[in-house]
Amino acid sequence: MLTVLESGTPIDISFTDLMKYHGPHFPGGVAHAYCAMRDAATVLGPVERGEVTVRTAFPGPGGRDAIEMALRAVTGGRFVVAPELAATDRGATLARYVWEFRYRNRTVLVRLRDAGFVTDEFIELGARRDRTPADDERLTVLKQEMTDRLLAGGIGKVYEVVPRSAH
Repeated sequence: MLTVLESGTPIDISFTDLMKYHGPHFPGGVAHAYCAMRDAATVLGPVERGEVTVRTAFPGPGGRDAIEMALRAVTGGRFVVAPELAATDRGATLARYVWEFRYRNRTVLVRLRDAGFVTDEFIELGARRDRTPADDERLTVLKQEMTDRLLAGGIGKVYEVVPRSAH
């Protein structure tokens, strides 16, 4: 569960809530944003959702929608896809799973742990433009398997905080 504040009132947001807003197509992206927000919250503490700015190398619609529902950052002009945040030294599979959250005078950068949450097959198949119907079926399975792995990981087990000296 992720808790944010709206004018001081706590609002609990679950992964299921985020999926109701997003729809069924990109559960992995929703799960990535959900896990990144939960891990950032361990550093930032309670946040007024309308004051959080998000930059990420992750361009997916599931992540964007999760950030919008939880933080209203897209419509508030506080959400930016920043390709320069990509950790290219980590390879194509991990590079784009980087999120920066700013709240008041604090900033936290989190990146996906190298623990098998995302597979090379998923990245390669997702990038393929000439997918067959069988490829699309396989991609749907891979999305759900990734989502399940992400959600099974506890807070601090999926994303890791990048020390300020490293970014």
